[in-house]
Amino acid sequence: MRTVIAGGHGQIALRLERQLAARGDEVAGLVRNPEHAEDLRAAGAEPVVCDLESASVEEVAAHLEGADAVVFAAGAGPGSGAARKETVDRAAAVLFADAAERAGVRRYIIVSSMGADASLTEPPEGMDPVFATYQRAKGEADDAVRARDGLDWTVLRPGRLTNEPGTGKVLLGERTGRAEVTREDVAAVLGALLHAPGTAGLTLELINGSTPVEEAVGAVAGA
Repeated sequence: MRTVIAGGHGQIALRLERQLAARGDEVAGLVRNPEHAEDLRAAGAEPVVCDLESASVEEVAAHLEGADAVVFAAGAGPGSGAARKETVDRAAAVLFADAAERAGVRRYIIVSSMGADASLTEPPEGMDPVFATYQRAKGEADDAVRARDGLDWTVLRPGRLTNEPGTGKVLLGERTGRAEVTREDVAAVLGALLHAPGTAGLTLELINGSTPVEEAVGAVAGA
């Protein structure tokens, strides 16, 4: 199985690349900075230099030719302003979906955010305005992906991310409640989702829990 990951140098993406390579899958990661290429090679992934903020649909689609699945794991990242939440978290996700359709890649998984909401026009009391823009951008990206008949999409919305060691056990479902989840466990769930076609068409929340990853993914795939 060949998977192409947008945001290939991100913390979740690098973990996913290592996991996919370890099980014998072929994996490539799109990166904006060519200096990150060696980190991807060390993770077992093929680096592909491509800036989703400036590339055309045709350019990105060319990088996706021959892939069995794609994962959008890109993000503007902490410290970025509202403008990049729009250009990366929303627009790049939509561009990546356009490119997947053009390349004939049906399986599309997007890493979203718990609480993502396209209707969030004003920040709730106490919420940072830039974070509100992020949540809206993520919600708009999710909606744009879910509207497509040409993709077998899954939207994954993790809780608060941590760098603690993976537990291998999660709570995965339509509604989980808010809690933490390790990036290692998010990557493990993404890897399992790639091989679980029964999860297409689902929007899932994810936190750490008590169910082994493969069992948790199998449960939602068969629900």
